[in-house]
Amino acid sequence: MLDAVVVGAGPNGLTAAVELARRGFSVAVFEARDTVGGGARTEELTLPGFRHDPCAAAHPLGINSPAFRALPLERYGLEWLHAELPMAHPFTDGSAAVLSRSVAETAASFGPRDAGTYRRLVEPFLPKWDTLVRDFMSLPRTALPRDPVTLARFGLTGLPPSTWLTSRFRDERAKTLFAGLVGHVMAPLSGFATGAIGLVFALAAHARGWPVARGGSQSISDALAAYLKDLGGEIHTDYEVKRLDDLPPARAYVFDTSPTALAKIAGFGDYYANYRYGAGVFKVDYALDGPVPWTAKEARTAGTVQIGADSAEIGTALRAASRENRAPERPFMITVQPSIVDPTRAPAGKQVFWAYGHVPSGWTGDLTDALERQLERFAPGFRDRVLARATAGPPELAARNANYVGGDIGTGAVSGLQTLLRPKLSLSPYGTPHPAVFICSSATPPGPGVHGMSGHNAAKAVWRQLRQS
Repeated sequence: MLDAVVVGAGPNGLTAAVELARRGFSVAVFEARDTVGGGARTEELTLPGFRHDPCAAAHPLGINSPAFRALPLERYGLEWLHAELPMAHPFTDGSAAVLSRSVAETAASFGPRDAGTYRRLVEPFLPKWDTLVRDFMSLPRTALPRDPVTLARFGLTGLPPSTWLTSRFRDERAKTLFAGLVGHVMAPLSGFATGAIGLVFALAAHARGWPVARGGSQSISDALAAYLKDLGGEIHTDYEVKRLDDLPPARAYVFDTSPTALAKIAGFGDYYANYRYGAGVFKVDYALDGPVPWTAKEARTAGTVQIGADSAEIGTALRAASRENRAPERPFMITVQPSIVDPTRAPAGKQVFWAYGHVPSGWTGDLTDALERQLERFAPGFRDRVLARATAGPPELAARNANYVGGDIGTGAVSGLQTLLRPKLSLSPYGTPHPAVFICSSATPPGPGVHGMSGHNAAKAVWRQLRQS
């Protein structure tokens, strides 16, 4: 009998398996697709030689993850590559606000009226960032806060809606960039704890940047898988699990799946019936005949570029997708240009480019034209650079990854109490009605992102139970 079986070989499932194997438990992972990766994959989606990330591409939470930083992933091929700027947010007048590794440079891009406000917002937390991020991404049930005072101060600042926080700024440049940071998790700007979301992304950039992985996001998953195998763990691909009886006997079962899928497999009925999924995304992967022709020079050297003319336009787009069940006319976009730092991703002189906008859950339309009209506002002539494109709306994303219910790449709405308390209101969010069954996907705290912390936290709950039995 195995000590633990993990279902799903995404970053959280692999991290959970690694954490258990490191502590001497026998572990096997079962993955429905023919390769590991989940939301961290790399594939040729357009033309030969163009290697795209079907989901996550830039990794501010990955490089800052306490779980990943404790593992020797560099020995297994993971290398972080940093663009000159972590992120830029261009405006229609050809200027841009930036999120730089330097707080001073970032603050200066907002203009003199908001520079001091921004410095006062982030500088108290930066010296304590490593402790803060560990406390923020863990739970008292899995790890007592190392610095409860700083965590409490962060909570007072970040738990209110982001609109409260941005009201400190006087000009639109800072408000717009911060609204875009919140939009990374598809949350309306007025939502609970959205201030904390924006702050985490900003602090992550100042602490260690927003890098890409050399060769693509698959490198993260491959490094975790290789380390797991060296620890004695087993990985079985092309193995779809439809019920618990499909799995070998084990003392614990850990699911890197959506709550909906887990309930069906384990026979939990309507246990997760109140769990809510969020808006979906419409994503386009581009093969380009050269760099994106951004008007703003800052965007040409940024790994990630946010697209939204101002905070009102971003807020309108987020509300349309999340609350009004319609595709926005001018979608808020997140774009990533890995080729500016990673020449392995495309043939010489060419580039890969990644872009998405938010749409309602399960939306079946085509947002390509709206996305490219937005891009042309900030990069005139963009369409002339397109060699090929691969599009994926909510149905296609859900077909590629069963965790993306309705195209929700966060595996659950980041809104209301579910922002922090997911997938159930419980002190043991990784546990289930069955004492030997656990859940470790992005549906559990701390939520979406390629950081492995949901798997890390779940593994703690599992090994504590295994040691008691």
